[in-house]
Amino acid sequence: MCSLNNEKGEVEIERLPVNSEEQVFHDWTIKYTKSHILHSICSSSEKCKDPASRCLLCVYTNTLELPHLPEMVFPNNKLILKHKSGYWIEFNALDALKRVCNGKQHLKVACADEWKETRAPENLMEKIKPFDWTFSTDYRGTESDTVIVTPTEERIDIEKLKEKEKILFYQELMLYEDELHDNGISSCTVKIRVMPSSFFVLLRFFLRVDGVMVRVNDTRLFHEFTKDYALREYTNKECGVKELNLPLPMFGDPNLLSPHMPPRTFICEKITWPENGSATENAN
Repeated sequence: MCSLNNEKGEVEIERLPVNSEEQVFHDWTIKYTKSHILHSICSSSEKCKDPASRCLLCVYTNTLELPHLPEMVFPNNKLILKHKSGYWIEFNALDALKRVCNGKQHLKVACADEWKETRAPENLMEKIKPFDWTFSTDYRGTESDTVIVTPTEERIDIEKLKEKEKILFYQELMLYEDELHDNGISSCTVKIRVMPSSFFVLLRFFLRVDGVMVRVNDTRLFHEFTKDYALREYTNKECGVKELNLPLPMFGDPNLLSPHMPPRTFICEKITWPENGSATENAN
């Protein structure tokens, strides 16, 4: 029987089982994969000296210009949608984290300095560049270069989404999460539901810094199977905790918070794909 352990006796995430499912709806193939959390220790330092043989942790740490990663990262959690034209769009943790800003982060909590010191050895503190320790991202998905994206005045019909329709397929995936050293929560999730007439994807980044502020970045992707395009809406909402006169339990649920928060950014796009096109890139 083949062992999942490396020479150190540690289980390698690359060899752990991956749960996956793939289904076809009209002109679309929809697939998800789901597996374990990313390890915090390199599985093979010698092997990882070769860029082509790096473990997942080393892929992340060498690709991202971040002093450290969120507490929980799910590298194998992916949602992929492929159209028969060759167009595809994927949602994954690595590309979401690429959108985290490395610039100065102005948010601060009472124990911010103490929190920072727990994340890196003392002799490395001076080398750490300022970065967004909330891991905020404006990620909207990773897509093939065959797509045509244009601004549009057309909006996603929310009332249509509220209609009772049979759910043919549903999945929710956590991409990453961090508890900000018990000072709140930072998470990025994606969920999809497929109905007989359409599919709807919600990619959400949620941030709550306790006693300070809340932020919700939502990307909604909606496609009706009878149409030759999809609509994508990106919304950034954020405000200080004191601006929201709401019961404390509501601050744990972005679904309850979002309707009360002021929008700061709204982008609506029409996504069109050439019917006979072919993608020059491949989704994983």
